[in-house]
Amino acid sequence: MRLILPTLLVCATLHALPALASSYEFVPAPQTDLNRMYRVDKVTGEVTSCQYGLQESGGGIGQTVCFGAGEGAGAQPPAEYGLVASRHAREAGVFRVNYRTGEMSICFVLVKKEQVVCTQQSKAGAEAQDGSPVPGISTGRPGTSATPPQGGRP
Repeated sequence: MRLILPTLLVCATLHALPALASSYEFVPAPQTDLNRMYRVDKVTGEVTSCQYGLQESGGGIGQTVCFGAGEGAGAQPPAEYGLVASRHAREAGVFRVNYRTGEMSICFVLVKKEQVVCTQQSKAGAEAQDGSPVPGISTGRPGTSATPPQGGRP
């Protein structure tokens, strides 16, 4: 009878270990001709990326090229973060989502700077502290768009 409690404690501890090891999420870039993978720290929201690179000399098997967190891609307030890839065949970036607040940002690699950058996190209907719309947030008003028409519609 005395052995049951320590045995249960050991089992519970061993069961919790995989949860401690799963602090990252990985998502491939949706671009079909790009072998890039993004990684997010699920607690801090820090985003990094790696891809395959050819070795220019020696004819070897190549190398893993990684990009660290740059502007906006560093640690955010602690939350529950994840990555979501769009279904756009030519999109090289991914969405960083905050599952607790509903905020999103777009993250992509700036190859020349060799780093991952992310836009400011925001969500629909977001407003600044003084009640005015947050700059860069869509307010639902018609106007020009940086995104081309989708689905064959003009």
